Amino acid sequence: MIDIALMANDVHVVILAGGSGTRFWPASRRHSPKQLLPLAGRVDEPLIAATVRRVAPIIAPENIWVSTNTILVNATAEVLPQVSRDRFLAEPAARNTAPCIGWATATIARTNPDAIIAVLPADHFVADEPEFRRVMASAVQAAREGWLTTIGIVPTRPETGYGYIEAGAIVAEGVHSATRFIEKPTRERAEALVSGGRHLWNAGMFFYSARVMLAAIKKHLPALAEGLSALDHAASRGDEATTLANVFPSLPAISIDHGVMEKADRIAVVPGSFGWNDVGSWEATWEMAPRDSQGNSLPQNSIAIDATNNLVRDLSNTANGKRWALVGVHDLVVVETDDAVLVIPRERAQDVRAIVDELKSRGETHRL
Repeated sequence: MIDIALMANDVHVVILAGGSGTRFWPASRRHSPKQLLPLAGRVDEPLIAATVRRVAPIIAPENIWVSTNTILVNATAEVLPQVSRDRFLAEPAARNTAPCIGWATATIARTNPDAIIAVLPADHFVADEPEFRRVMASAVQAAREGWLTTIGIVPTRPETGYGYIEAGAIVAEGVHSATRFIEKPTRERAEALVSGGRHLWNAGMFFYSARVMLAAIKKHLPALAEGLSALDHAASRGDEATTLANVFPSLPAISIDHGVMEKADRIAVVPGSFGWNDVGSWEATWEMAPRDSQGNSLPQNSIAIDATNNLVRDLSNTANGKRWALVGVHDLVVVETDDAVLVIPRERAQDVRAIVDELKSRGETHRL
């Protein structure tokens, strides 16, 4: 059972929703990126909507914030009607997660310097939502005790695409000190980390007191702290928008991991195992999708003859009147939109980015 008292009115959630999701082209585009699409879980629920729904039972609606960029505010607001428009933080430029988290933290701290803040990515999948909320409650409690806290996913395989966190001594029930952060490892190194039993996947979730995080930013990222101070002064004058447009693009482009978490003293990690997936490619969508007895995830009433382990997603306006038929093909991803069709082996799903790069080189920005 979650101690609901942990999720009091001083707990805020900031959802990071500024990514472009290039590995999900042609579905994911600049104006409708990955987090706005139903790529895992419910077929009618965008990833960001699922993220908000997961925390809704324990977070007051007015304490849910969405950090995105200016061109995505309207589209994101459309899929999150329950989030007040004044809780959207629109970044005028992409500057990585430290400026993003810093600005959100400073904004919340203007009314409550001791607010507890949970930062969650918008585009992840969680299978066991009650267990996620239980782990989240432990992270919130650690944040109340002054720790800069993260959730580390108990690894299920030697993954080379994630960073790792080394868990040290137990500092509270279900909470460990975080000894160090490790960059994405080689296959051999990943196997050693997993077999050792002390390393967790870094899922990019952070929990902290606003006061503690702002102090850490001032110590480790002074240039960012100066920019945040300028925004605070502008907000007090009622002129934050103008100052934001001038100041934000000049803030240091650095992740919160590199800028703060790897340098600060009191870092904690809460191990979690709740069916987490970062939904990193079409391969992940296939893995989590309902499939027939031949391993296919296809549009309704499709025909599959001697075809196995394929993923087909028809996102075109003519999808309802179309019949898909697959014969003698295996382990493919096929995605159709109104202006593009992707056909790629599932094992090469990460290479979709190469298509995006090629379109850029050809000047076909209308397809991005």
